[in-house]
Amino acid sequence: MPPLQCIVVTPERTVCEELAGFVAITLYDGEIGIGPGHTPMIGRLGNGELRIIAAGKTLRFYIEGGFVEVLDNVVSVLTSRAIRAEELDEAVAREQLSAAQTRPANTPELMTIRDRAVSQSRAQLRVARRVSSLA
Repeated sequence: MPPLQCIVVTPERTVCEELAGFVAITLYDGEIGIGPGHTPMIGRLGNGELRIIAAGKTLRFYIEGGFVEVLDNVVSVLTSRAIRAEELDEAVAREQLSAAQTRPANTPELMTIRDRAVSQSRAQLRVARRVSSLA
């Protein structure tokens, strides 16, 4: 079976274009693994890890929301933010989480903003910890 072509795009740039044997991605409601010949689909992304297994190595990214489309062995990831996991700093992620948790939330709008910031910070921290434990 031909490999997957995985393309990761943010509003600013194309972050990654790789031929992959397998892709694992965080959806809004869980994680999904995608291999060659996967059924066509569109999914809503959550905050978390994207793993691309290509040529015997694993590329890891932190992604922040967006959509994934799988069609004809092409995995297109459209996300607002994608950062190589190795570039994440666990200490900075902890500080961001602490700051997000102390944000005022005395209106429904502010609660939504705070909850989103907490979710994003926790996801970054998880990805940073996972990469540091593998090193």
